[in-house]
Amino acid sequence: MLAILAAIVFGFALLLDLFDTNLGAPDLLNPSTLLMLGLLLLSLYLAGIGSAPRGGGGGRWYRGRRPGRG
Repeated sequence: MLAILAAIVFGFALLLDLFDTNLGAPDLLNPSTLLMLGLLLLSLYLAGIGSAPRGGGGGRWYRGRRPGRG
């Protein structure tokens, strides 16, 4: 989820930079501030914050030999 938000922030920063606009708030929504926000979200995602919980829900659930296999 955080990686998707980071991609959206990076895309928005790119559009602001390409169209050379500041949306009336030059200190709040400039491309470098959005770049820092995107990097923060991406680093949180890579650190494991905001990812799905890692449970033992799938895969091999039994231990040892399978019953009935000789």
